[in-house]
Amino acid sequence: MPDSSPRLDSCPGRISRRPTLSVGGWRRMRFIPLGCGAIALIAGLLTGLARLGLQVPVATMTLAEFHGALMISGFLGTLISLERAVAIGRGWAYVAPALSAAGAVALIAGFSVLAAAAILLAGTALSIASAILFVRHRALATAILAVAAVCWTVGTGFWLADHTMPAVTGWWLNFLVLTIAAERLELSRLLAPGAVMQVIFAGACLLIIAGASRSELESDFAPLSGAGLIIMTAWLLRYDISVRTIRVTGPARFPAACMLAGYVWMAVAGLLLLVTPPATTVFAYDAAVHAIAIGFVLSMIFGHAPIIFPAVTGLRIRSNAAGYAPLALLHASVGLRVFADLTEWQEGREMSGMATIAAILIYALVNVAASLRMERR
Repeated sequence: MPDSSPRLDSCPGRISRRPTLSVGGWRRMRFIPLGCGAIALIAGLLTGLARLGLQVPVATMTLAEFHGALMISGFLGTLISLERAVAIGRGWAYVAPALSAAGAVALIAGFSVLAAAAILLAGTALSIASAILFVRHRALATAILAVAAVCWTVGTGFWLADHTMPAVTGWWLNFLVLTIAAERLELSRLLAPGAVMQVIFAGACLLIIAGASRSELESDFAPLSGAGLIIMTAWLLRYDISVRTIRVTGPARFPAACMLAGYVWMAVAGLLLLVTPPATTVFAYDAAVHAIAIGFVLSMIFGHAPIIFPAVTGLRIRSNAAGYAPLALLHASVGLRVFADLTEWQEGREMSGMATIAAILIYALVNVAASLRMERR
């Protein structure tokens, strides 16, 4: 029976429905890396609590140093590369999510070097797939998607070469920030930004990359990363369609709220890097990283989940008003995290970690309930 899975058609942002693979084939196979990514997410959240000093299972404590690798590469890297593979609609595109999922499993099993090697190959495979995408559809958005994948590869290479974790994290965060920015740039075509504005967008990306190349996340001076994030935020607030869709009623408003709230935290991260660079106070690094990773990236995932998960799994999800509660809790947790980091309030840091996990769990339950209601209908 033919599978009407989403597939890349005439442009990188357009998904068409065209018979490709059998339902009994690739669609079921997609759940393997998706499941591994979910396991990496759970392990990553538990290791996050361990790093905050909270009691977690002993097996998780041994993974505490790999919190960033589990969350960024194991979970988000697998999810992003799987989404890209679904969009491309070719069997070879699934190499990246398969390798990333294998790396996540190896890391949880205690084989950190093997995990790093597998994730390095996953980043390389995603870089190649993204380069092919750019060759087929030459545009600034597809070029930045390819650069983002390279950032993931470079960061993992640094990890394998035993560089400091802040240096590695800078490249990994660039992978996430540039991937999301490129996808929003593609959608911004509806507002027709001119050539000059596209140059400014590209300049912001270059500043962010230059900041990672200088390892500014472990420095007491981070002007390039900070300025790049602020310029990127200003550009997106001007040209992102969320600025318009937030004014309408219906399902489109929730993703818009997620986008705009995420942009606020990206700007906050930029300001933190300019005013309190990572090496200046005890938790300045933690504040900047989590403003991006939780405030910006997870907010974007909340907004994109009703689009991404149906495309990957075939399950239907629709945004609903119940999603605003976990979204508000998520952003409250980030605010508490940043405040607690800047004031060195340990109890506040612990509460923020638990609040973040609660927001993710509640949002997952809200989406499962919405999916079940749609299936009954």
